[in-house]
Amino acid sequence: MANILVLDDEIAILNLIENALTKSGHYVKKLNNPKEIYKEDLNFYHLIILDIMMPEIDGFEICSSIRQIVDCPILFLTAKTEEKDIIKGLGIGGDDYLTKPFGITELRARVAAHLRRENRERRNTFFQDEICFSISTKECLIKNEKLNLTKSEYEICELLALNRGMVFSKEKILESIYGYDHESDSAAIAEHIKNIRAKFKSHNIEPIKTVWGVGYKWELPKK
Repeated sequence: MANILVLDDEIAILNLIENALTKSGHYVKKLNNPKEIYKEDLNFYHLIILDIMMPEIDGFEICSSIRQIVDCPILFLTAKTEEKDIIKGLGIGGDDYLTKPFGITELRARVAAHLRRENRERRNTFFQDEICFSISTKECLIKNEKLNLTKSEYEICELLALNRGMVFSKEKILESIYGYDHESDSAAIAEHIKNIRAKFKSHNIEPIKTVWGVGYKWELPKK
């Protein structure tokens, strides 16, 4: 069972999500006033679902304000299908999104996939040259300095680094990381890769290479 917080200004959507996820054995806390989220003990929750379009405060603003104090996955609910909105949400720390209207099966699958990622036992540490991966804490360190990766960004790095030199398509990354295949999410993977590269570039490291027309691979230059 997981503790899940859902924020949406539409009561019908909140009730739909609560009904679906409680049947999967989860505890669901519903909020329809965006300001109420700041009264919650956010670290109590294993996953947070945020609607993007809400009055006064939108989901993007909330995600930006809470991401520094919560480490759990954040999923966006959005009626927007424009790629720029999806990119914005992932760029500020979101892990995934669901486009309204969504199906109950898809909702449960998305939530289950993210919770599985959180609950996997990990006890190892491995190195890729000067980059250290702490699998137990899901942290990436460069010369003992923590790289500020989101959970999704870390998982992508770990997958590629553990399979150094192997090329992964966007679809294969989705299947390996999230445990499901959703065609429109290819834009999400591309944006995660973009964010990862920017964070590594600040340390003058470029570990993820594009194999044009195929996908991505982890490849550090030989010293």
